[in-house]
Amino acid sequence: MTSAPLAARLKIPSGPLFFPVTAYGPDGAVALDVYREHVRRGVEAGAAAVFAACGTGEFHALTPEEFEACVRTAVEATEGRVPVIAGAGYGTALAVRYARLAEAAGADGLLAMPPYLVVAGQEGLLRHYREVAAATSLDVIVYQRDNAVFTPESVVELARTDGIIGFKDGLGDLDLIQRTVSAVRSEVPGEFLYFNGLPTAELTGLAYRGVGITLYSSAVFCFAPEIALAFHRALNSGDDTTVNRLLDGFYRPFVDLRAQGRGYAVALVKAGVRLRGLDVGEVRPPLHEPTEDHVKQLAQLTDRGYALLEEM
Repeated sequence: MTSAPLAARLKIPSGPLFFPVTAYGPDGAVALDVYREHVRRGVEAGAAAVFAACGTGEFHALTPEEFEACVRTAVEATEGRVPVIAGAGYGTALAVRYARLAEAAGADGLLAMPPYLVVAGQEGLLRHYREVAAATSLDVIVYQRDNAVFTPESVVELARTDGIIGFKDGLGDLDLIQRTVSAVRSEVPGEFLYFNGLPTAELTGLAYRGVGITLYSSAVFCFAPEIALAFHRALNSGDDTTVNRLLDGFYRPFVDLRAQGRGYAVALVKAGVRLRGLDVGEVRPPLHEPTEDHVKQLAQLTDRGYALLEEM
């Protein structure tokens, strides 16, 4: 059932949820000093939590040793000011290994990502996430997307599982997520957390707010925290005029640009961090760098977003 410490720290959306990119040096190795600075800046800018070595942090590209080092560095950089949640994924045995590495590194919780490659039935998915949850004392948020899609009945079972405190939706089926929220609310006592986990979640923030989901991932926070914070404040205070101005002037064009290349949900964000003066290096293969023209468009769009803030 819901564990109070982490759930209590996350449930009040005091700021965007920060998914830092993983920094690499010129030789391609993880640059922990740069990563530490990136995390520190995000926390000082107002992040409500740090999700280390998750999707935006290229979890797929990290060795177990690099993963543990990144999580440990994030824990050190936050200094307990906000919780640190680490990614865990692949098959069950590896997901359990990553979960234990995260616990050893001092993480406060886990974001359990979809299993690698296979398309499993509901029974197998439930067994997978239950084993991950049982492997450590860390609280777990289950990430729905791609090959891990749950029925409302299965999410009820997840919510009943000791150690699983929340559900992150990266699918975007509002009918399904509304039925899921309703089923869990009806069947499971206590509070269960929900997160909008779609790429550039701000674009669907109004729709998810209508379902009662106000927690969300913000990749934009990595490179334009002031814009992300202004949007977050407006969304949670009901200032829909500001929300729509930022959607029309910044977020929708950003999503259109992101759609110009596969993997841009990570690569374009990393380019944005470099544009703001922190050299976090390039993405690792199989991802690839944005084109020069797309980076130029990102710079212009970011300038436009900051100009909008000055007009408010």
